[in-house]
Amino acid sequence: MNDGWDSLREALGMDESDSIRGEKALKEATVYTCVKILSETLGKLPLKVYRYTEGGQQQVNHSIAPILKLRMNRYMSAITGWKCLEAQRTLYGNAYAWISASKKNGAIEGIYPLDSRRVSIYMDDVGLLSGNRMIWYYYTDNDGTPYWFRQDEILHFKGLSTDGIVGLSVIEALRASVENAKASGTFLNTSYKKGMMASGVLQYTGDLDTEKSNKIRNQFEKMTMGIVNANRIAVMPMGMRFEPFQMKLTDAQFLENSRFTVQQLTAAFGVKPHQVNDLTKASYASVSESNREFYTDTMMAILAEYEQEINYKCFLPSEIKAGYYAKFNADAITRAEIEKRMTMYKDAIQNGVMTPNECRQKEDLPPREGGDELFGNSALAPVKLLAQGMAMKGGNAIGDT
Repeated sequence: MNDGWDSLREALGMDESDSIRGEKALKEATVYTCVKILSETLGKLPLKVYRYTEGGQQQVNHSIAPILKLRMNRYMSAITGWKCLEAQRTLYGNAYAWISASKKNGAIEGIYPLDSRRVSIYMDDVGLLSGNRMIWYYYTDNDGTPYWFRQDEILHFKGLSTDGIVGLSVIEALRASVENAKASGTFLNTSYKKGMMASGVLQYTGDLDTEKSNKIRNQFEKMTMGIVNANRIAVMPMGMRFEPFQMKLTDAQFLENSRFTVQQLTAAFGVKPHQVNDLTKASYASVSESNREFYTDTMMAILAEYEQEINYKCFLPSEIKAGYYAKFNADAITRAEIEKRMTMYKDAIQNGVMTPNECRQKEDLPPREGGDELFGNSALAPVKLLAQGMAMKGGNAIGDT
């Protein structure tokens, strides 16, 4: 009985033998797209080192700056490294990177992403391993060599977590939805390969043994199935009739269910529908607003996760106290079109909020002489100052009659 149901599922393109786990989830188009969007969005944002000063934040040169924004290690660029880490964090719920420091002076020489599947976390809450209570990371490389890392040697980026120590995987939490999406895609792919010919029952008037039944079925499939046989007229011998299953792609709300599954997955990843080409209810204005929502609802928390972990473990306590920190430049996400940006800069300059050079810096333009001064609109003045001026003229503060 089970063999019959297995054959039926296979005939309908619903074989479940290939389960969804880890990288296998990337075979599903929606999952791949969401992971690609999140990892590329993080990877393309410049990660710069700043320092708080009395005059505000200022970008500074630091020994770790080239590692964070140019070359993460000898094998990969910064964008490749951050994309790799974010892809693992999204797929497995956890991403790990080893901080390689010089034995001479302790300066960081590189950051090396680790395979999340080869990392185990141990909570030493009694100080058994080192006398100090801390988290230890156990890693095994491709050769089987084991390594123990202290918590200050590993950058650990987490997804949603219930204990603050280990992140949860979106794939594991929504495995049923991912498998449903993959089953829908497999069903369509199988249908195309078979020339969109629905499965059914081939009826024959008379008795047939197993060998003859298999022979007739194989001949019929060779004649009707496949892309080259799509929409061709089938010729059958007398006494034979084909009864297709009454199943269409629109039956049982197939398309609606597929769209609902996509919406579930994109919502779990924090990706907006238009980013996976679901433009059903999209317009120019809604897409522009969705991009800002993508930053505030999704990327802001992810960037904060990375920044806090980097700032705590990649800077000395004295540097943190002195105001050094690393921050992603999210202007690439939040930047509006040129007309809106220019209007915003004009208002900011005229109202003394930003200097001209600060606005030029956001547009990657060089500073100009005299551009560090704050300007104000002469038409704006405090009410108290206006009252004093009117009193000096002997007039009325409300109106000079």
